[in-house]
Amino acid sequence: MASDSDDRSSAALSTEERRWLERVRAAGSLSQLREITGTDTDHDAYIEAKPTWERLRGRELGTPTPAEGLPGDRVVVDSQPFHVHGVTHADAEPEREFLRTHVSQFLDRNAEVHCEQGIRPMYFEDFDGVSEADDYRWAMHHCRRLDISSHIDGLIEETFDEESHGVTGNIRSAASQFREVAYSLIESGADVYGKTFAAALGDTASTFLMDHEHLATGEDFTSHELSKAAAENPEKLVELQQYYNCAFLPQPLEREWLRRHDHELELFTHARNERIAAWALYHTDDAPVHLIVGAAHQPGVCYYLRAYRDDEWDYGEFELVP
Repeated sequence: MASDSDDRSSAALSTEERRWLERVRAAGSLSQLREITGTDTDHDAYIEAKPTWERLRGRELGTPTPAEGLPGDRVVVDSQPFHVHGVTHADAEPEREFLRTHVSQFLDRNAEVHCEQGIRPMYFEDFDGVSEADDYRWAMHHCRRLDISSHIDGLIEETFDEESHGVTGNIRSAASQFREVAYSLIESGADVYGKTFAAALGDTASTFLMDHEHLATGEDFTSHELSKAAAENPEKLVELQQYYNCAFLPQPLEREWLRRHDHELELFTHARNERIAAWALYHTDDAPVHLIVGAAHQPGVCYYLRAYRDDEWDYGEFELVP
């Protein structure tokens, strides 16, 4: 069952720590974050704020508890509940069975179900009641409009026809593939050297293998481990969701940071959160809504749903893309 994303337990935090979190939540730019951290540059502000945010958010949220039903966060917009469920989308059979069981129940209760693009053909191709957003198509459209020099040409098929399922293909760069192999090797060595050693080595590998872009997209050894565990045992999805709820700063900060370093990657990662939220808001009727997205997108989609509810963001006229 989705928890209310506004239900924050801050009893374990001091007044100063709670105030720090609220100031960061209210920051709309890295320059404002620099004022909060007292650092000399926007770069230093982002680097310094990330671990503090993660630590305090972890204490604020508390230990994740097993969920009844499909875990996720809930945002209520004008009395209408939007449930955002982060998944691994690893195309694993345990996750497939788990999701299909719960989504069938949602549909039986006349709820709406929308997916991040690529998830429907993976898990729900025969579910007529499940729709798919156009977030990848939207991101590619904007990359071409901005004439951004692409470093992923050839890794994403240019067509998004239903028959091709191209969006479910490999969109990782060569560096990302190398990182995946490295983490797998570290994991396999745990039986020889022990879990503690493997975790420490994984953290070290994350430091050396992650560049500016990957720092902002949450691709590290911890997420690799949690995703693999949740794909095989979906009851662990709540732990993966908790990780991402702590790992990312609020969307304006993450998006500005990544946009400065790689505009294309920003469009294909955090910017799609905005598109998925807009898609759900535009296509909804009055029924409860369930959004099935990659776990890394759950915090960002919730951010935009809350911002829409609080009149802090609006998708305006819904953009139709070719």
